[in-house]
Amino acid sequence: MPRFLILGCGFTGCRVARLLRARGFHVDCTNRSTFPVEAGDFEPLRKTITPETVVLDSIPSIRTEEGLWDATAAIVEALWPAPPARVVYLSTTGVYGAAHEVDEHTAPAPRSHRERLRVEAEKAVASGPWSSLILRPAAIYGPGRGMHSAMQAGTFRLAGGGSKCVSRIHVDDLAAHVEAALLSGVTGAYPVGDEHPCTSREAAQFCAQLLGIPLPSETPEDTLGDTRQADRRVDGSAIRRLLGVKLRYPGYREGFPACLDEEARARSTS
Repeated sequence: MPRFLILGCGFTGCRVARLLRARGFHVDCTNRSTFPVEAGDFEPLRKTITPETVVLDSIPSIRTEEGLWDATAAIVEALWPAPPARVVYLSTTGVYGAAHEVDEHTAPAPRSHRERLRVEAEKAVASGPWSSLILRPAAIYGPGRGMHSAMQAGTFRLAGGGSKCVSRIHVDDLAAHVEAALLSGVTGAYPVGDEHPCTSREAAQFCAQLLGIPLPSETPEDTLGDTRQADRRVDGSAIRRLLGVKLRYPGYREGFPACLDEEARARSTS
């Protein structure tokens, strides 16, 4: 019976852990407090791994005093002498750079240092002596995170009029992809996104009506981070077919109201 290890058990990883534990699997989880990768001590990690272990690497690039750093290559090196059975790596559609239409055939074309780090991390995972799958999620949203939350906080701005396309994936749907990926033998690298990419303005108009607030103000594109300047339409249907995943939230019209409902339930029980 496989054992699971989730490296970087945060927004997505915690939900994956709950899904696996509900099936009766043993799941070990780490975060920066229990496994500070920047310290360079990988001995506890080696002791956790067995030939039956399946690993989810969900550790993002980390900003250190020396600059942006990705721990994945060091983790792969640490695992190599006694490898796990399988590694699933959560990357990002940012690796596609300026590509507008993205599907399973689109090659990475990183432009920024952050994007190049991710591509190098993917290569490190794929080079290991184990079965591996790279998942490249579009913008991840869910309760407390995403456009709806930023609009409620008054911090969201429409970049360049909101005409650029954004692809998303609800965190619960991403967790379902990851759970299926960990339990499967599918290999390769695939983008993950829902069925309804749209412009930022379209989604913002829906959120404004849903929340009963004005449409956010506009701002020049170069005042926002790289991820908010992307213009990318992601087709994630290939990996859904391979993993047998059916989306609970095919698009923002289903996802944003579900987020607000879950947030309301959390407030009522706190």
